[in-house]
Amino acid sequence: MKMNVKKAGLLAAASILAANQLVAQAPAVNDVKPFAPESEYRTWSIGVHGGLLNQSNLIGIRRRFDKVEHNFGYGVYVKRQILPGFGIQAEYLGGKVAGAYKDNNNSFETKLPWSVALSAHVTLANINWRHHQGLIKPYLNVGLGALAFEPTTEINGVTRTYDSTTELFVPAGLGLKFAVAPDINIDLGYRMSLVQSTAFDGVRGGGSKDIFSYAHAGVEFALGNKSKPFLANSNPVSGMQKEYTAQYDELVAQREAQREALEAQQAANAKMQSQIERLYADLGDDDGDGVANRYDKCPDTPENTKVDGAGCPLPEPKTPVVQQVVVTEEDRRVVDEAIQNLEFDLGKATIRPSSHASLNKVAALLIEKNFSLKLAGHTDNTGSMQTNMRLSKDRAEAVKAYLVSKGANPSRIEATGYGPSQPIASNNTAEGRQQNRRVEFTLY
Repeated sequence: MKMNVKKAGLLAAASILAANQLVAQAPAVNDVKPFAPESEYRTWSIGVHGGLLNQSNLIGIRRRFDKVEHNFGYGVYVKRQILPGFGIQAEYLGGKVAGAYKDNNNSFETKLPWSVALSAHVTLANINWRHHQGLIKPYLNVGLGALAFEPTTEINGVTRTYDSTTELFVPAGLGLKFAVAPDINIDLGYRMSLVQSTAFDGVRGGGSKDIFSYAHAGVEFALGNKSKPFLANSNPVSGMQKEYTAQYDELVAQREAQREALEAQQAANAKMQSQIERLYADLGDDDGDGVANRYDKCPDTPENTKVDGAGCPLPEPKTPVVQQVVVTEEDRRVVDEAIQNLEFDLGKATIRPSSHASLNKVAALLIEKNFSLKLAGHTDNTGSMQTNMRLSKDRAEAVKAYLVSKGANPSRIEATGYGPSQPIASNNTAEGRQQNRRVEFTLY
C-alpha cells in the first residue's frame, strides 16, 4: 500500500513539474471576440492522471470485503469542449482493485486490463464576474462505459482466478482543476464507478452491484494552435469586457491613425516605385534558362538545359538497380530443419536449447543472403482464444528475438500470431493438435 501511495505521489509531482515547465514556455494567446465561431478556440484537450484505486465509497454503500486496500491506478482521456462549461470526455482507466475481511484472511484482487467510458464533463466556475481568469474550477462528470476485469479470490485458503469479464459501468465524480496556464490545468479528482455486476470482487451471487473508487491527480493539456484560447478555460465575461475596451480605444485613436496612415502611404508609394525600378533592372536572363541573372548561380548555361531554382543543370536520373532474391533448395532445407527442431517449454514462449543450433543456421542464412523472413505462430484450440492468440504471437516474437540476437536484421523479420485460426490438422486428436502447434518460416 505504501508503495502505491508513493507511486501516486511521484506521478502527481511529475505532472506539476511538467506543467510548470510548459507554463514558462507558453506563448501569448490571442483575445477572442464575443460570439466568435468555435474555430477561434481550442476545443480539444488530452489529460493524464494517476492515483489510488480501492473498493471504498463516500456514500456509504455496503462492501462485501470490509478492509480497504489501496492500489495504483492510471488513466488518460481526450475531451471535446462544446461550451465553456460543458464538454464530452472519452477516457481509459487501468490498474487493480483489492480488498479483504478484517476478521479473517479471505481477500480478493481484481485486475483492470482496460476500461473505456464516455462522460459528460460540467465545469462550474468558468463564468466569473470578478476575475478575468479563475484559478480554481470545480467540476462534475458522469458517463457510461465498459470495462474488463479479472478477479482472483482467496477464500478459506483456496485461491481461484476467474476468466476476464466485460461489463458496463457508470462512472461519476467531482474534482477541482487549477488553471496554472491558459492551456494547462492541474486536475485533482475523485470518482466512483458502479459496475453492472455483483462479481467484480470474484464473489458471485445476489446483492447490490459492486462499486470501486479512484482518487487521482493529473494534468490536462489543450491541443491545437497555441495562439488560440482554450475554450475550457475561457471566461465569456472577460471576452466581452476586452472587446468593449478595444472598441473604445480604437475610436479614440482613429483620427490620429488616419493622418499617420496617409503620410505612411505616401512614403510607401515612393519606396515601392524605387523598388520596382531596381527589380526591372535585376530581372534580365542572359542565358535564357528561366532564372533571373540576380539569382542565377550557374550563368551561361547551354540552351535547352534543364536547371534547378538556382539556374544550375539538374543531374541525370539514375536507373534503379533491382536485386533479385533467389531462394535455393538448400536454403529451404535449412529452414525446414529449424521448423522440425523448434521446441518451446510447455505453455510458454521460451525456446529450448535443443533448437538453438538449427536457428543459428537460419540466422546465418539471413545475414549472408539478406533474406526477409515471415514467422507465423499457430496453436491448437485448447484453452481460450485470448490465451492462444497471445501465446502464438509471443512464440513468433521469441524466434524473431533469438535471430536478431544472432545478428539478423530485425526490419526484415515479421512476427505474427494466428492462434488456432489456421489449423493444418484436426483438433479432435492428440496428433492433430500436435501438428497445429507450430511456428511457420517463410523466406522471401
